[in-house]
Amino acid sequence: MIVLIEGILIKATPLSAIISAGGIGYSVSVPITTAEKLPQNGENVRLHTRAVYREDSQALYGFWEETERDFFTLVIEKVSGVGPKVAISLMSKLPLRSLISAIAAEDANLLAKTPGIGKKTAERIIIELKDKLAEFATISHPPEIADAGEAATTGESVQGHSKSEDAILALQALGYKRAEAEKAIAKAIQSGGANVSTEALIKAALG
Repeated sequence: MIVLIEGILIKATPLSAIISAGGIGYSVSVPITTAEKLPQNGENVRLHTRAVYREDSQALYGFWEETERDFFTLVIEKVSGVGPKVAISLMSKLPLRSLISAIAAEDANLLAKTPGIGKKTAERIIIELKDKLAEFATISHPPEIADAGEAATTGESVQGHSKSEDAILALQALGYKRAEAEKAIAKAIQSGGANVSTEALIKAALG
């Protein structure tokens, strides 16, 4: 089991990172809360990882904090009907501290705001996890919103499409339809301006 990867960041998008380690390039899926902390391309990066193997595929998921990786593992192993894609969407919507608080407070409405998670799934997450959160009780989590300098650095590391197009594609990956994603990003740009980072646009669109 691959539990940690450290190497050079080759390329990053709001939901993925390509890391070169030991002469091998690894494609790692990440939540937005991890993507916004990634360094610039060419710099060293270290992520806590969880490999998920299926009959027809294998994928590697990476997280900035070990506790985030452990929470992701708990979700996909203990909550029936919730796979890695939905878990990543959930962790992109809310930072870990807020997720733990929402589950402990049985706030299904907050969890249900995540794309791909309806009210019934949110309630199932609460029922199946609320008694399994002891190890996360004392987590020390970074601020939810990166400062302006960090956001600018992150924005510079994302290449390819324009920031708005990257943000739209990321929302689609999280379960939005194209038209819904375009509308949400347009509203986020109107509120925060066009100079914010891709990750900031996505977080604003997710509300």
